[in-house]
Amino acid sequence: MDDTIRQIGERLKGLREVLDIPAEDMAELCGVSLDTYYNMEEGSGELSISNLQKISKRYGIALDVLLFGEEPHMGSYFLTRKGQGMSVERHAQYRYQSLASGFRGRKAEPFIVLVEPRNDDTPLKKNAHEGQEFNVVAEGCMELTLGKKVLILNEGDSIYFDASQPHCMRALNGKPVKLLAVII
Repeated sequence: MDDTIRQIGERLKGLREVLDIPAEDMAELCGVSLDTYYNMEEGSGELSISNLQKISKRYGIALDVLLFGEEPHMGSYFLTRKGQGMSVERHAQYRYQSLASGFRGRKAEPFIVLVEPRNDDTPLKKNAHEGQEFNVVAEGCMELTLGKKVLILNEGDSIYFDASQPHCMRALNGKPVKLLAVII
């Protein structure tokens, strides 16, 4: 995980330097302090998919380039076999597996997300990003906080929501949750 996060941070710094973007602008776009942004570039701070998506959209860089250092190549279809998608672990609780990383010009970002259980007293960090999001729980039971609303989703339950609302998830019952998340 640490090496992957460090590499993403290096790509962020490289993008900023090549495009001559002040670090203050990147921090503002991500809604974080300048120190927090520098920690992201150094690989010592948490990188959220939502912040990477904001940077991707603002500067016209494919999300795959930021996440994996690769340009998508396929234009008519892209097949991802079970367990074979490019993977990013944001931190110990969330692991994202991209299901369309090789498809060029896609309109949505589909991921298999594994949410590990954590202590009930661990504070939740909400994220918000442009667009909409669709989640369907494949395994387990999770708590989804959407704004001030707390929802419980069980296997087979799905939700479609405005992703600009602050949101976060937590695995319940001490078991991991596996879900399909599509960011549009």
